[in-house]
Amino acid sequence: MSLTIKMERKGNLKNTSKFLRILQEKLWLKNLNKYGEMGVKALEIATPKDSGLTAKSWFYQIDDDGKTLTISWHNSNVKKGYFNVALMLQYGHGTKSGTWVNGVDYINPAMDPVFKDIEAGIWKEIEQA
Repeated sequence: MSLTIKMERKGNLKNTSKFLRILQEKLWLKNLNKYGEMGVKALEIATPKDSGLTAKSWFYQIDDDGKTLTISWHNSNVKKGYFNVALMLQYGHGTKSGTWVNGVDYINPAMDPVFKDIEAGIWKEIEQA
């Protein structure tokens, strides 16, 4: 008794090779800067304004440890060394007199369209690769 297995292949690895080259050469990194700026602008517009300092204090950071790529947004307006004003506005805070100031959810609605644009952009890049 004998067993025969026949395999055929069609096509080539041209698209796969192109996609892997794009990933390896980090050609998509320029788009992350675009999304970072987009997030900063969205947060700046959405941030409740008194003096405007918190709105103008948003920045983004891209970290690449070789395995994971992370884009994060931060706010540098910190009072007394540890009270991040942006987070106090978002989640609420206590006052010196003991009262509570309710937060306003402005970060999530501002960033939702940015996250959707990032997702759509990534899929578009994958499809074009």
